[in-house]
Amino acid sequence: MNEHPLGNGLGPWPVLMRPDEVINVQRAAHAVGRSEKTVRRWCREYRIARQSSPNSPLDISLPALHMVAAGDPIALELLRNGNRTDPRVSRYYDHLGIPI
Repeated sequence: MNEHPLGNGLGPWPVLMRPDEVINVQRAAHAVGRSEKTVRRWCREYRIARQSSPNSPLDISLPALHMVAAGDPIALELLRNGNRTDPRVSRYYDHLGIPI
């Protein structure tokens, strides 16, 4: 995955999440029809989740999860850069019924 040019070599920026778009691992697995193991791997690989401490539950971005499941890395990078209104990103929000 490409690093944002302003990321200073520290890897991709985190996906910013609002409370209304955060789900847990169990709901995420159900939402995309994949195993919890796969969802956890995607969270690590694509950095679509946050965790307040090492033993706390994962908070997963539902739109980002769907972008990963759809194989849409461009939409994911647009979201990562905060561009929720780009049509490539907003279509996921519309599909999920989440306000932009």
